[in-house]
Amino acid sequence: MKCPNCTTEMTGMTLEARMGVDVEIDVCAGCQAFWFDKYESLKLSPASTLKLMKFIGEHPSTVKELASKDLRCPRCAIPLKATNDLQGSTRFSYWRCTGEHGRFTRFFEFLKEKSFIRALSAQQIQELRQNIQTLNCSNCGGPIDLMTSSACLHCGSPISMLDMKQPQELLRQLSKAKPETTDSELAFRLAAAKLEVETSIGQNTGPTWWRYASTDGLVQAGLSAVARWLNKAGH
Repeated sequence: MKCPNCTTEMTGMTLEARMGVDVEIDVCAGCQAFWFDKYESLKLSPASTLKLMKFIGEHPSTVKELASKDLRCPRCAIPLKATNDLQGSTRFSYWRCTGEHGRFTRFFEFLKEKSFIRALSAQQIQELRQNIQTLNCSNCGGPIDLMTSSACLHCGSPISMLDMKQPQELLRQLSKAKPETTDSELAFRLAAAKLEVETSIGQNTGPTWWRYASTDGLVQAGLSAVARWLNKAGH
């Protein structure tokens, strides 16, 4: 399947769906986007959602904005329609085929859809300013001057970070559904990642963390921390 944005061949991924049925999705790491056939995103099991979270953390990219404005369905070639949706109180967007073949979703929007993203509080932004002066937007990659703004002036996105409540909720669901396949090491590694992500703001976590957060955004810095801990657990 060709990527609707860059037209290169997308990579297929086989993932476990709810009720034990596998689903096949397609991913373009260069464009940081997934193609989901109809309802595939809703069918993902907790384990598969964690797997995609880890995948995003392992595939950072400087590409934030779409190269093409004329996105077409890779199944039927009709133009994709930009669509806004709501998950709880979180707004997210994607491009859908009006012929109902599926949808093209950027990594950041997928994380918002799955409730992995939350905006920083005013206190956290103030603490963040003690460590860095500028930060790249996790959504579009645009620079944010923390001394004068608490949101991206280019796309309007608030300064956001990875919300570690949802990964732990997915682990709880996974443990309940398949207790025999969920080891304590995974729980420990997620807890360690949660501690690293949530205590990083306002802490002296070292120049490497802040240099990475400044360049790629707080969300990607958090995802990379989670991927690193999960790799240690062998997941």
